Amino acid sequence: QVQLAESGGGYVEAGGSLRLSCVASGRTFSGFAMGWFRQVPGKEREFVAAVSRSGYSTKTADSVVGRFTVSRDRDNAENTVYLQMNSLKAEETAVYYCALDRGRLGTPSDIGGQYDYWGQGTQVTVSS
Repeated sequence: QVQLAESGGGYVEAGGSLRLSCVASGRTFSGFAMGWFRQVPGKEREFVAAVSRSGYSTKTADSVVGRFTVSRDRDNAENTVYLQMNSLKAEETAVYYCALDRGRLGTPSDIGGQYDYWGQGTQVTVSS
C-alpha cells in the first residue's frame, strides 16, 4: 500500500503564492510518476500538473502554465513532490490532491484514471 499526505494549503490573497508538498510513503521503493489535481465542489476534478518518475519531465495544464511549477526531490528515498503556485486567482480556490501512478513508464499523465493512489487533499482558498 501507498499513502500520500499533502500539506501547504491555506488562505492567500489573489496574486499570492503557495507551495504544496506531497509525501508518498509505504511501498514506494520503485519511484513513480506523481501528479496534482484540484476539485471544486460540484465540479469535475481537474488536472493541474504532473512529474515523471525521474523528475526530469513534467506536464502542466494550459491554465496554469507560467504560474505553477511541479517538481520532486531527486533523492527519491522521500518520494516527495511539490507544486509551487504563483499569481493565484480566486477561481483557483479548490481542494488540491496529490496522486501517484504506479505504471512502469513513469511518465507524467494528465489522466486522472491513470493514477492508482490519491491523498486526502489540501484546501487552497484564494480571496479576491
